[in-house]
Amino acid sequence: MNAEPTGSAPQDPDAADPQEIARLRVAIGRLHRRMVQRTSGNLTFSQTSALVAVEKVGPIRLGELAARERVAAPSMTRTVSGLVEAGLLHRAGDPQDGRSFLRTERNAALAEGVSQLSQDEYAALRAALPVLEHLAEQEV
Repeated sequence: MNAEPTGSAPQDPDAADPQEIARLRVAIGRLHRRMVQRTSGNLTFSQTSALVAVEKVGPIRLGELAARERVAAPSMTRTVSGLVEAGLLHRAGDPQDGRSFLRTERNAALAEGVSQLSQDEYAALRAALPVLEHLAEQEV
């Protein structure tokens, strides 16, 4: 008897299809690599992660970003400074606190790629987004 997938998520992580997991890992890795190459060519993982966090939450103070990324404020300062120098983030005064700066991010490279997807591909990507975000936020 051949078993067919039912469409429901496996309850046991070991029951997940190893080929699908490998395909997901490769696809995410390739997408990450292409985004890094398209943005500045030399982004570190920390810089990429910070960019993703800023895109997700919008303008954010440096200390809040450091806490969200679970790094020390001085480390985040170095990370953000490199992103500002690369033109990927810019600093804007916080209207509620003149001493603070908010960080915002541009995602032109990803937006360009997404704009070339078919309607079905874009719908699938939108449907997968909450799951990918959940996976990215899990403690491993």
